[in-house]
Amino acid sequence: MREATGAAWYVPCLASLETLQELCRKENLRCKSIGITNRSLKSYEVEYLCDYKVEEGTEYYLVKWKGWPESSNTWEPQKNLKCPLLLQNFLSDKNEYLSRVKEGKALKVRNHVKALKPAVADYIVRKAKQRIALQRWKEELNRKKNHRGMILVENTVDLEGPPLDFYYINEYKPAPGINVINGITTGCECSDCPAEKCCPKEAGFILAYNKKKKLKIQPGLPIYECNSFCRCGPDCPNRIVQKGTQYSLCIFRTNNGRGWGVKTLQKIKTNSFVMEYVGEVITSEEAERRGQLYDNQGNTYLFDLDYDSDEFTVDAARYGNVSHFVNHSCDPNLQVFNVFIDNLDLRLPRIALFSTRTIKAGEELTFDYQMKGSIDLTSDSADGLSPSRKRIRTVCKCGAVCCRGYLN
Repeated sequence: MREATGAAWYVPCLASLETLQELCRKENLRCKSIGITNRSLKSYEVEYLCDYKVEEGTEYYLVKWKGWPESSNTWEPQKNLKCPLLLQNFLSDKNEYLSRVKEGKALKVRNHVKALKPAVADYIVRKAKQRIALQRWKEELNRKKNHRGMILVENTVDLEGPPLDFYYINEYKPAPGINVINGITTGCECSDCPAEKCCPKEAGFILAYNKKKKLKIQPGLPIYECNSFCRCGPDCPNRIVQKGTQYSLCIFRTNNGRGWGVKTLQKIKTNSFVMEYVGEVITSEEAERRGQLYDNQGNTYLFDLDYDSDEFTVDAARYGNVSHFVNHSCDPNLQVFNVFIDNLDLRLPRIALFSTRTIKAGEELTFDYQMKGSIDLTSDSADGLSPSRKRIRTVCKCGAVCCRGYLN
């Protein structure tokens, strides 16, 4: 990582995990993030099981030792292994592979095979590596988040691992020359919001939340929350979006070709704040340039900030939070709202996603990339809440009864 002009730049490491582990061992270095600890330097711990065979009536497993390169793998008799969960994962992955071959037709699994076929062992190793990579990614996401809700990661569909070029952020990352903090120096004097001169009323709008801290305004209207200069405290009912996601969410692999998605692990009531949409803030001209590239890749991460003008766009392709993984639906359960807190520049609202109905635990979260439905499409506000326009039509796979057939 390199620091330059106050911004952090990340350069992906090209060395494999095994190479890094071997270098650490040679130099007697510790690095918890790649599994080299005091414990692993001095002892052997099973990381995962790679293969299986039977010799002279004894069952053996090929063991990958934690913190050691694959060249150090050894065959160990099952009676010496004290890792029931890893054994369970091994058998589960083996049976899963065998049940998927020949176009998904289940095969009879033999429990007393002499050895596994190379293709089966290869799948088991890839699945084990994926499981470890996703666990590390989950830990990284939860270290970087600054909100209450936990982030889980799940892939029971394929062998896809964490995205290689995605960096988790909690707030807008402005491009050079763009200021997302306009130096606000005043706030309301309320001791018990909302009062007659609370922030929304000073801006000419009504308070967005009711007494239960649920949204009460219609789509298209802005939300003005109390800011860091307001007299009210952190329990103020007009501080909702700024507190971040309160729900535990799961980034999961969809089974119908839509890539990653996000589902809630808790029940979410109607009109509740769910998450913020963050990313790089770039000019509209830069968005047009990037949009050409994203169109060819089938990506839709550009979100125009044209509530008041058409100068800036949020690009969540490389930098973003959980919202980066939220899929489109023509019948969504989330709605977008423009929010102003410490920045009152109408060109740079924050983007918040609120629930449109009660969402059950385990249900996928979606929003309409065109922001149609309850918004008045004849008004300027409808355009102000829409993702950046696309140039190539992308087929929609949302599966909704009212599906329009395309994302754009």
